[in-house]
Amino acid sequence: MLRGIDISAYQSSSYDTDGLSFVFIKATEGRSYVNPKLTAQTKTARDAGCVAGFYHFLWPGNISAQADYFVANAPERTGDLLAVDWETTGDGTHASNAEKDQFIRRVKQLRPHNRVLLYASRNFWLNIDTTSYAGDGLWIADYVTAGKPRIKAKWLFHQYTSDPLDRDVADFTSKAALSTWAAGA
Repeated sequence: MLRGIDISAYQSSSYDTDGLSFVFIKATEGRSYVNPKLTAQTKTARDAGCVAGFYHFLWPGNISAQADYFVANAPERTGDLLAVDWETTGDGTHASNAEKDQFIRRVKQLRPHNRVLLYASRNFWLNIDTTSYAGDGLWIADYVTAGKPRIKAKWLFHQYTSDPLDRDVADFTSKAALSTWAAGA
């Protein structure tokens, strides 16, 4: 299992990368927000030799426009991972299952050389998702023992805590294996 974290503008741009193989960084949300620390946080990940991933917090509606916005603002490099963060929004709504699927397909169309993942909580995966479509892989959030999420589906990344920050593991044998998989889209 590989160790990683996911961060947003709430975290420092000079976060600790010791022992990390990957870092997911919030890039965008909706059609108007770009993480103001995106460039600096990306540099920290790249300077440490981590596989970089970028995620978009999905809102309901205007799905193609959100995908276009994400792709226009997320860094583009072969081997970078892209993800959609599908969860309840600040106003208590969430994108539908069909919208989630549409977003992933649109991002895959716009960035065919990058792997595209679904980030979802165990609750969304088990109770809201109806298609099990996760693009190139599932990144599941379930706050239990690292690497042991309570789902039967194949997952690639597991967020297992948010204390003191979001910590993840990846189901790869080595950073080289992760890098090879990420570059193989």
